[in-house]
Formats: sequence, C-alpha cells, structure tokens
Amino acid sequence: MAAIPPGQSAQSDMTDLQQPASEVTDWRTRAACQHADPELFFPECTAGPAIDRAKQICDGCPVRARCLDWALSHAAAFGIWGGRTEAERHAMAPHPPSR
Repeated sequence: MAAIPPGQSAQSDMTDLQQPASEVTDWRTRAACQHADPELFFPECTAGPAIDRAKQICDGCPVRARCLDWALSHAAAFGIWGGRTEAERHAMAPHPPSR
C-alpha cells in the first residue's frame, strides 16, 4: 500500500465514503508502509532505487494484495500500490476489447 499523500484521503474517492469505515481503513492500518515517508511511494522517476525501496517494503506487507486490489478498483493513477507501479497496474487492468 502506498501511503496517502498529504491533503488527500484515499484519493478522495466517493466510493470509500459509501463503505463502513472499518472496511475501508482496516487494511491500511496493517500496511507495512503505514509509517514510511509517503514520497517514497510517489516518486518522480519511473525506475531506480526509490522504486526498488518502495517495492521492498511492499514485498513484506501483510495487506499487499488488498492494497493492489484497491488501486486497481479505484484506477489509482499515481504511486506504488501493492508493490506495483502505475505502468505495472495499467498492464494488469482489464481493457475494453479493441474493434
């Protein structure tokens, strides 16, 4: 899971507001990145040591799959979520069939 950037809450998605708070936040309170620097998970580069370090934290996270699921279901456009970069998540997301 990527830490939520300052000034945002769960990407400010209204879907989260419709779910009980315990379902939305429970997995985040168990995330390995909970106390990590948020900038680590929102790097300006697309490769390198910063991304490797964030992924290393994600590798040992007990809620990595839930974090990735959240990012995919909310189309998180930025950051490392569930140990995956934006490009990696985009490649995983279902795409409409081409005509």
